[in-house]
Amino acid sequence: MTLRTLLSHLDSGQLWPAAPSDEPGFDVARAYQQQLAVRALRQARGEVPRGFKIGFTNRTIWPRYGVFAPIWGTVWDTTLSFCGGQGSVELARACQPRIEPEAVLGIKSAPPADASLEQLFDSLDWVAPGFEIVQSHLRDWKFQAADTVADGGLHARLLVGTKLPVRSVAADALAFDAKLATAGITLTRGDAVVDRGVGSNVLDGPLHALHHFLNELRACPGAPDLKAGDVVTTGTWTDAWPVETGELWTATFDAPLSALKVRFI
Repeated sequence: MTLRTLLSHLDSGQLWPAAPSDEPGFDVARAYQQQLAVRALRQARGEVPRGFKIGFTNRTIWPRYGVFAPIWGTVWDTTLSFCGGQGSVELARACQPRIEPEAVLGIKSAPPADASLEQLFDSLDWVAPGFEIVQSHLRDWKFQAADTVADGGLHARLLVGTKLPVRSVAADALAFDAKLATAGITLTRGDAVVDRGVGSNVLDGPLHALHHFLNELRACPGAPDLKAGDVVTTGTWTDAWPVETGELWTATFDAPLSALKVRFI
């Protein structure tokens, strides 16, 4: 599949005509190079990268999707929005959208090479609840790992809720990680409980997810580095659930994160 075809389907929300993984030799490494090439096309037309999403950090859902390692993709100024306790997200041109409640991290400074968890914590500015809206351009969410990478890491939208300075949550990495890892979440659609999860689902905690991602990012040829001002969404605490226009979803997180509501329009 050509880069222009990938970009046109991102713009239109239409299903792909075929899977990139059907091509001989199309593996995850090749898929990242294709993703980076599409990223360059998006930048050339004026879109601005605002950070990254980390996907498939939740080990509990790996068998369901047949993907057994985390992936990453770019978050854009055209896909990112901020709110307080409630916001709205347009689903137009999202392909088979699903919702994921996550912890989102704000980057204060680029972490050093081979950063420890403590150095990662020192590089953070804030933490917030978030809803990532993910999508798949292959019918019924049936794909190989390489397809999900070529599909921009499945990223469609990101809504970020109330930010908390990380130092107001904990004084060091160990305490911060423990608070987020042990926090639970209840996900509801309207008044109906749909799913429950816990922060430790994402590679034992969001800070661990960031640590894994940073190593993978820096090992990827041609990938940009993490920088001050980036946002990183660290992976869903529950399964990903289909959403439709008109629905109201709520993620009720345990402390320190606040609740977040989204209306789909």
